[in-house]
Amino acid sequence: MLQESLIFEQDSPGSTGVDLPDLPDVGKPRLGGVAQRKSVGLPGLTEPEVVRHFTRLSQKNIGIDSTMYNLGSCTMKHNPRLNEKVARLPGLADIHPMQPIETVQGALALIDDLAEWLKALTNMPAVAMTPGAGAHGELCGMMAIRSAIEHRGESRTRVLVPESAHGTNPATAASLGYKVDTIPVDKTGRVDLKALTKMLDSDVAAIMLTNPNTCGLFERDIARIAEAVHEVGAFFYCDGANFNAIVGKVRPGDLGIDAMHINLHKTFSTPHGGGGPGSGPVVLSEALAPFAPYPVVTRKGDVYDLVESAEGETKNSFGRLKGFHGQMGMFVRALSYMLSHGIDGLRQASEDAVLSANYIMKGLSRTMTPSFAGPCMHEALFDDRFLKGTGITTLDFAKAMLDEGFHPMTVYFPLVVHGAMLIEPTESESKETLDQFVDTLNYLAERAKAGDKAYFAGAPYYAPLRRLDETAAARKPILRWTEDEALRNAAE
Repeated sequence: MLQESLIFEQDSPGSTGVDLPDLPDVGKPRLGGVAQRKSVGLPGLTEPEVVRHFTRLSQKNIGIDSTMYNLGSCTMKHNPRLNEKVARLPGLADIHPMQPIETVQGALALIDDLAEWLKALTNMPAVAMTPGAGAHGELCGMMAIRSAIEHRGESRTRVLVPESAHGTNPATAASLGYKVDTIPVDKTGRVDLKALTKMLDSDVAAIMLTNPNTCGLFERDIARIAEAVHEVGAFFYCDGANFNAIVGKVRPGDLGIDAMHINLHKTFSTPHGGGGPGSGPVVLSEALAPFAPYPVVTRKGDVYDLVESAEGETKNSFGRLKGFHGQMGMFVRALSYMLSHGIDGLRQASEDAVLSANYIMKGLSRTMTPSFAGPCMHEALFDDRFLKGTGITTLDFAKAMLDEGFHPMTVYFPLVVHGAMLIEPTESESKETLDQFVDTLNYLAERAKAGDKAYFAGAPYYAPLRRLDETAAARKPILRWTEDEALRNAAE
């Protein structure tokens, strides 16, 4: 597969997709100081050249529409096209957030219906719909917690976060000024309850815990954790990024959780991983509901309205978190997904996701090393012990998967195991595809153990670009093409 040049590098001055008439002579330009002073650098190409360029780029992608995409912690599953079609219906796709309320009653009804579904699935009394993504939802939940604590006349400074947590959890707490203390995990990959209990005191504002956690395991002691956190007057924030493993099976409100964001873009349709935008509504307990952000959709009879300021029931709100009312397109897709599945279908999707992960766990246990004993939830976590003594790394193994037609799993995360390989097959893959994936990884593992280090060190062999300097790419990224940079690279 050949490398595709940047569209700027294919510039053919004078080429264009349309024939434009010469500019009329208007005399002295009337743009003053904002008149164009130099070329803006748009490349010249014919229409077929543009179409072929972007078509070739699209064919270089490994995506969910072309193969299994097992990226752990990302839920790269098939999203029914039905939901995309519904999101594009006239009356939903072409509305504007500044339209008069009376002209968008259907849209407000849809937001209200979706909110009711989210509250029912989580058994939580309130939901803030506006957060635009998972991390944004974390910020929303933690701001509600901070407001509730301040409303009590207290000032707490610490937030507890397990060492296996998503990186956004400690980042969110720190951005609000909290000191983050790390909770260790035990030998089973779960929160060390004894260590947590010792860390709790009246200065702790909250715990931020993911369940199922990033090791793909259900937190066995979650109810006891909630009880211990509440005993010291703190709140329980749950990262709901992995809610797709328990929808229809477990209601977070029953576990003592005070706040949890729900990734509509992972759990209920909507492409994830660059396909965005996302949406991260936050369900809230009775104790936190008064501090939710506005706007809030209200209903009197058959008429819907928006509360957009601190008044009445929202008088203690921490304020507005986002412009307008949330990601409407994501709301449409999520509700379409829920209505087409029904509660039994949502439950089955969770069960199938867990079944698929355990099928892979079992199928690869012969050649690879599961990080923790026992069944997993929706993700299967392996470490690099099976590569010990081969000179081959987790990265080498992942690169070799590209030549076999599979996107690599998430590697080196979570950090609590060495050389982590986190696989999330999702519920939308057939048994035949899972078998093909298992057979491929078993083949690669056996080849690695046989000592074929040179092969793995050189992989991938069939990608347009092979091994990149990933350190330089991360620390010295070149994000904008310039002609000077191109000439310098050519000279080198």
